[in-house]
Amino acid sequence: MSTLPPWLVTILLLIASNVFMTFAWYGHLKHLNTRHWVVAALVSWGIALFEYLLQVPANRIGAQTLSLGQLKIMQEVITLSVFAPFAVFYMNEPFKLDYLWAALCMMGAAYFIFRA
Repeated sequence: MSTLPPWLVTILLLIASNVFMTFAWYGHLKHLNTRHWVVAALVSWGIALFEYLLQVPANRIGAQTLSLGQLKIMQEVITLSVFAPFAVFYMNEPFKLDYLWAALCMMGAAYFIFRA
């Protein structure tokens, strides 16, 4: 049985981690906006635990084949890729071309950090 390459495992774990992170950081704005901020913070910390349970192994696995800079840029690209659909579809924010411009900037960052 073949195993997935470390870079792919890293990407998959970081995507899952970012889903939890995005809900921890912004989900309370939709569901807990009438609650005291401490309640929102505690709920967010509970969600963030799952983020860290995925993010820490992702970075350890990724560090086997990627540099620290590559891991960071990969994280930022994934963050934007998860956040934009979350904002539009879950939080009902209007789609903005700024997401595309930001993605183009991230593509430039990825090019420079991953080039030989």
